[in-house]
Amino acid sequence: MAAANTHYYATRDPLGAGGDFTTAPEISQMFGELIGLWAADLWDRAGRPDAAWVECGPGRGTLTGDAVRAAAKAGFTPPVHFVETSPMLRAEQAKRVPGATWHDDVTTLPEGQPLIVVANEFFDALPIRQLVRAGGGWAERYVACQDTLFLPIMGKPVPGEIIPEGLRDAAPGSIIETSPASVAIFRALSRRIASQGGAILTIDYGYEGPAIGDTLQAVRGHAFANPFEHPGENDLTAHVDFATLAAAAVKEGAVPSPVVGQGALLRALGIDARAAALARATPARADAIAADRDRLVDAMGDLFKALAVTAPGWPQPAGFAA
Repeated sequence: MAAANTHYYATRDPLGAGGDFTTAPEISQMFGELIGLWAADLWDRAGRPDAAWVECGPGRGTLTGDAVRAAAKAGFTPPVHFVETSPMLRAEQAKRVPGATWHDDVTTLPEGQPLIVVANEFFDALPIRQLVRAGGGWAERYVACQDTLFLPIMGKPVPGEIIPEGLRDAAPGSIIETSPASVAIFRALSRRIASQGGAILTIDYGYEGPAIGDTLQAVRGHAFANPFEHPGENDLTAHVDFATLAAAAVKEGAVPSPVVGQGALLRALGIDARAAALARATPARADAIAADRDRLVDAMGDLFKALAVTAPGWPQPAGFAA
């Protein structure tokens, strides 16, 4: 999965009607604007520190472009840092956010100042491990190549102790997913937040685990595809375990919020008022604006979830009730 997605993102712009999928920032400017105002509000209530803006996996830079424009109206004008390795996407990001600084990974992000980190549909693309219940125990699922075809096979047994206690006796064939790469990155970011100040906002499709289920999927041309066919030519993703990310933050001394749905978060941040204002400003687009709002809040509202993590002593972020 890691190798396939590295090739996939390095060789194309996958977003939009001509690509393979569309993310929330590409649906409507309202999404990025509200995230920018969320950050500006948190920054203001934290005492207006000299903070930096970070986006992990920024796509075309649309979210950050909309966010920094909205945040600037509230007085928050941070330097922008992108964690991105794709040369093609970096070129697109430079068009929308001139002056940004790029990083290959989170280890080179600024030190000595608070960070406001946003990760929208970032962790879902990181590699996962799948553990399968087989007979009386559990084994890791591997991928094999047979006659030029890739297919999943049963791999080495794993100790039962690494399976969450409540799931150890699941039915044969049950699958549990873990993402060590996601946990490592989230812990690194949380460690920075805990020591430097700031916050992380991650939004993705996922669940509060641990849970049983195979969520590995591939998308190509806005339709589902076989994840074991055409490696490097499909977008491979898996659902994000938000409970595991929150626990990783706690281990590093950061403070996680309750997990909320994307729809609930956007409503709390004022998407209905923003949609009404946009419709008044451009009456010819009123129906399209309403459709975009419904897609973000209703169609995606429960499947996509949000988790905020703050430094100790920082205010409760808007939209996340204690």
